[in-house]
Amino acid sequence: MRLFIAIQLNDEMKNALVRIQNAMKRQGVRGNFTRRENLHLTLAFIGEYSDSGEVLDIIDQVQFEPFDLRLEGVGAFGNLWWAGTDGSDALKAVAKMLRHGLSDAGIPFDHKKFSPHITLVRKAHSPDGRIPAGVLEDAGEAGMLVDHISLMRSDCGKNGMVYTEIF
Repeated sequence: MRLFIAIQLNDEMKNALVRIQNAMKRQGVRGNFTRRENLHLTLAFIGEYSDSGEVLDIIDQVQFEPFDLRLEGVGAFGNLWWAGTDGSDALKAVAKMLRHGLSDAGIPFDHKKFSPHITLVRKAHSPDGRIPAGVLEDAGEAGMLVDHISLMRSDCGKNGMVYTEIF
């Protein structure tokens, strides 16, 4: 199974992100836009791993107080464009605890520095090669309370990736 640990977004956040995507489209951005149902915030990408129960044990060990998550800025990693989050200390602490737990258990995961973001469009390109100005304004003041984290499975379907919450 192809696994990752994520924060599932509420409807308010997903709606705000879709508004940003629509603003990008209106300004000529093209690419592979993330479908609404696939919008999430990855905390740790594991990849191919057969023992989901072992990963769930790590998730169960991560204790945290619920915290607020808010959208903050847009950016790019090359042609992957994303919406950022406030990067709160609580969010960073949860990601750090998860990654330490995975490492201690010998579960392989992507060790790239944690950079909280939500992927909006892959293979993005725009008329001037840049993210259009003002697209974040379409999001409004979206936010949510994070009170749990999810183990997700990623499968390639006929219409792109399908993400399924295991727990």
